Amino acid sequence: MSYIVLARKYRPQNFKQVVKQKHVTETLVNAISSDRVAHAHLFCGPRGTGKTTIARVFAKALNCKNGPTPVPCETCKSCIEIKETYSPDVFEIDGASNNNVDQIRELRDNLKYLPSHSRYKIYIIDEVHMLSQAAFNALLKTLEEPPKHVIFMFATTEVNKIPITILSRCQRHDLRIIDLNSIINHMSYICNAENIQIDIKSLSLIAKESQGCMRDALSLLDQVFICTTEPDITYIKTLEILSLIDRKILFDISENVFSKNVPAILNIIDNIYNRGYDFKKFYRFIVEHFRNLLICKMGKSNHVLIDLPVNEIDLMCCQTDKISATFLTQILDMLIKDEPQIKYSQDPKIIMEMLFIKLFQIKHSLPMDSLIDKIDKLYGFANKIKIESVFKEVLPEKEKPEINTENFELSQLKSQKTEIQTKTDTGYQKQKPLNISGIDKNSLWQKIRTKISENHPSLAAHLTKSIIKTINDKNVEIDIGGTAFNHKMVCRQKNIDVLKAVFKDITGSLLNINIVDQPKEELKNKKADIKNSGLNNPLVLETIKIFDGRIVEIKNL
Repeated sequence: MSYIVLARKYRPQNFKQVVKQKHVTETLVNAISSDRVAHAHLFCGPRGTGKTTIARVFAKALNCKNGPTPVPCETCKSCIEIKETYSPDVFEIDGASNNNVDQIRELRDNLKYLPSHSRYKIYIIDEVHMLSQAAFNALLKTLEEPPKHVIFMFATTEVNKIPITILSRCQRHDLRIIDLNSIINHMSYICNAENIQIDIKSLSLIAKESQGCMRDALSLLDQVFICTTEPDITYIKTLEILSLIDRKILFDISENVFSKNVPAILNIIDNIYNRGYDFKKFYRFIVEHFRNLLICKMGKSNHVLIDLPVNEIDLMCCQTDKISATFLTQILDMLIKDEPQIKYSQDPKIIMEMLFIKLFQIKHSLPMDSLIDKIDKLYGFANKIKIESVFKEVLPEKEKPEINTENFELSQLKSQKTEIQTKTDTGYQKQKPLNISGIDKNSLWQKIRTKISENHPSLAAHLTKSIIKTINDKNVEIDIGGTAFNHKMVCRQKNIDVLKAVFKDITGSLLNINIVDQPKEELKNKKADIKNSGLNNPLVLETIKIFDGRIVEIKNL
């Protein structure tokens, strides 16, 4: 007898043997027990998760001589025929090769005939989404009201390609991806039955490679069994036979990324390239690995989201112990953004090397809590500077109160400023009569600018840094103090006329307006003084200290 592959030899023959699809099998068992079996069923889900297998078991349960029963006897004529796939009453049709309207019409014409010896005539159409639109239309009426002895069972991996008119006429069952532990346990059962010794690490590697597909896992396991004559199958041997990447390499990559070991990363990439591994597949493993590291960092409650053995999850937790979740997010974000370059590049090795070099240039971002704490600290330091500057400017040295600037609240500062300002306005200064010869230039200029801003805001903007240099009964000299553009705009005749009118309105005298040109050297020195004062500002120095920063650029506003 020819060799039967493991995927066929150990195919489930009853509902209990189906792996990890309990939500579907329980529904079918309940439907059989309560005699509420629908006339059309649609099984959809990823490949190798048991769609066709469940349809066969369901057909056996319906046509068993003891049935309909949730547990087929496996010994009657119908059960044996369905198991061996030669039953005259159960038709397995490939939707990909029987997809035109004529074949569906032929199927529809045969529905009227009764089953030869079974209870139901059952049609299992695999990959039903491959039927043409005309074929689906030909099936519509029959699918809605088939003969009492006919039951349809459809299987598909792409349910989105099935017309909604077909979906609405079927009872839909969605199968799920099989988790890693379930695949490992099922393979361990098969290895024991076949009397083959293989370590759990190798089974874990095979299960991870199958990506939730039981058929793929058993096919890889079959390949390992066939390709070795040794009684014990080791992890290294499994890697060699299947040409898989050792998962330890992924942990080496993350460890070297965290320690910024560029040469080690480049050596790993070079070794992978020399062994002939698929770089696109390798990159997908890297992205998934850093995703799992981030999930680990987010807390133990999220470990259920990682479909890996416990020992690997523990190793991930150790690796991310001193790494912030923000930094892991930055890495994962960059890996995902650069994935198209790896996917479509003619030389993915160079692209991957450049990607990791960019990863090493990422600076660790501060966690949000730490950032808020440092901002609070800086805010307290700023309050301290404000308090000291207010009392230095407003009160004489002898009248300064003794305060504890460490615990002085901003609200107290505001109330203190209000009190000081009130005293200044009412008792400490007396308003002097306006007279040009002895007038306060700063006070007068403030009134002039306020008046200008009411009707000529654009001119007031150009006078922001200006001052009155000299003033007498006939002339007033104004130093613009801004840029060359400010100087040019103020010197326009219409703006000079505005200044004359405002001065006359406030002083009662018509004065000649002279705009003073600031020497370039003086302007340069002034900018340098402003720059130095900014660099030596206590708030700036404290900010650099708290955030471990550096000054990149200084702008004179």
